This record gives sequence, structure tokens and C-alpha cells, in this order.
Amino acid sequence: MVDAPRFPYPGSPPVHGPDDLYVTPPPWDIGRAQPVFVALAEGGAIRGRVLDCGCGTGEHVLLAAGLGLDATGVDLAATALRIAEQKARDRGLTARFLHHDARRLAELGERFDTVLDCGLFHIFDPDDRAAYVDSLRDVLVPGGRYLMLGFSDQQPGDWGPHRLTRDEITTAFDDGWTIDSLESATLEVTLDPAGMRAWQLAATRTWPHPIERECSAPC
Repeated sequence: MVDAPRFPYPGSPPVHGPDDLYVTPPPWDIGRAQPVFVALAEGGAIRGRVLDCGCGTGEHVLLAAGLGLDATGVDLAATALRIAEQKARDRGLTARFLHHDARRLAELGERFDTVLDCGLFHIFDPDDRAAYVDSLRDVLVPGGRYLMLGFSDQQPGDWGPHRLTRDEITTAFDDGWTIDSLESATLEVTLDPAGMRAWQLAATRTWPHPIERECSAPC
């Protein structure tokens, strides 16, 4: 999680920063990977070097690590990262967890083949959303894929983070990306056995970053 809504779910205490989300387990922390990402892993969509943005307590990083992949998670909630590191030790898995802002991924100085996002994209306002998508381009190799599960405007009620519309998602990825699929899905939560309505996005980074284009000849 990067920033946090003040009251992210019904009955939650006030949240002033990312670590406050993990004073007690938040409802999206279900203790296992989301079924959407398990299915993607089983289908071979999670591959190469993997980065999970807003990794929380690390279930999707550890899903990738369990496949034998080089897996890294970033989050601004230090409490969640400590939990993730303990999970990795308990499960005998090798993974890396970094306290880092997903809107500034270029500072990592690394490239990844797959970026995962469960519940991060939907927290951003339009300006931060644009910065985040630029940040994704900075670290995804051309042909790399971004796999996202985010809160949908099809979900009734008014609590929680912003509910994404289809148009907001397609507009964010209209330059330098191919949207491979954008489908209705379910985000499992502990608050409701039926889960929450969500959007599942798969997008491919299709052309190099402008700096790369300028440096196609020796720079």
C-alpha cells in the first residue's frame, strides 16, 4: 500500500499512514494469494523477474517465489513488510521486500518482466495514477506485462477506496501499452464471503520509454 484512505473499510479506525492499515489485519489480507493471481500463475502469465507493487504482507511475492522466480515486493507499510519477510522465512522461500514508493520505481535501477498489483492502482487520484503508470514503464521491459486487480465501480456502497471505471483504466494505459484483457473479477476479502467486485487487467508494455528511443543509437 502506498497512501491510505482515512477510513478504508467499515469499522476501521482512522488511518493516518500506511502502517496504520496493519494494526489489525485488514480485510484484503486474506492470508493467501488472491485466486485471480493463482490462476494467472497456473496459466504461466507470471514469469521472469517479478515485482509486486503495494505488496502488503507478501502473498503474491511469495506466490512468484514459490514458482522459482526472482520476486521482489515494494510497499510503504514497514509493518506489512516485516510480516512478509517472516512469512518468507517460515515457508523457506527466497524473496526481497523493499520499503519504496511505487510511484518512483525508476529509483530501483532495475527491470522486471512482470509487475503485479493487487489493490494499489485504485487508491490513486488522477495525478498519482499517471505518475504510477509512468513509473511502471520505467521498470517493465518492452513486452513485459502488468497484471492488476482493482476495486470496481460495479461494487455497491460508498466505503473504501475509489471505485475504478473501465474508462479510467483504459485511459491510463492508452499510450505505450496494449490492453490484453480487462474483465470483471472478484477480490476476496474477510469482510464478505462473496468478495468485492473488481477489475482484472492485463496490459503489455509495447514500446520503449522515450529515453530509450532517443538512445537507440549509442548515447
